[in-house]
Amino acid sequence: MLRYAITDRQSLSGSEEQQQIALVQQVEHWAAEGVDYIQLREKDLSAFALAALARRILEALRGAPTKLLINSRADVAVAVSAHGVHLTADPNALTPDHIRQIYADAGLNTPIVSISCHSASEAERARTLGADLILFAPVFQKSVAGQVVAPGHGLAALGAACAAASPVPVIALGGVTYENAGDCVQAGAAGVAGIRLFQNL
Repeated sequence: MLRYAITDRQSLSGSEEQQQIALVQQVEHWAAEGVDYIQLREKDLSAFALAALARRILEALRGAPTKLLINSRADVAVAVSAHGVHLTADPNALTPDHIRQIYADAGLNTPIVSISCHSASEAERARTLGADLILFAPVFQKSVAGQVVAPGHGLAALGAACAAASPVPVIALGGVTYENAGDCVQAGAAGVAGIRLFQNL
């Protein structure tokens, strides 16, 4: 089962610097536990600050098979030689081919490109665009402080997305827990993703 962790330094305690230190330590722990992919998703940071944090994380991952993907920011990903980029399914977003060309022009190794999808049709489009990984979300209902913020699409929809995406691996995201991760795999997912899912790994 593939494991894809998504960062959220603001869920960690302390000052900005303390949060970043804690996040790097968390990343080291994830790598030691065999997490396959880490998506650096700190949207509030400037490009400069994001790049600085990414470099600290890449240093922490040195020698580990865990891959670092930068959320949306291809410029930052190239600047720090990250392993890849995570994209949205927005038709106006960069495509995997665009990302690979940007990496090639910079003399970097071929990147890993993941794409977020919310329907079988989006998963099919991501496959045709050449995604390496597809994150399908939300599988289960998402709640924050007891309030539902997003209804889940359900396991049947996950299965349909997996079929549409085949042979590209689909990672289940959204409300995934240790208890229901097996159901996701049974529905066709190649693995699971989350923010809180791996915080107590």
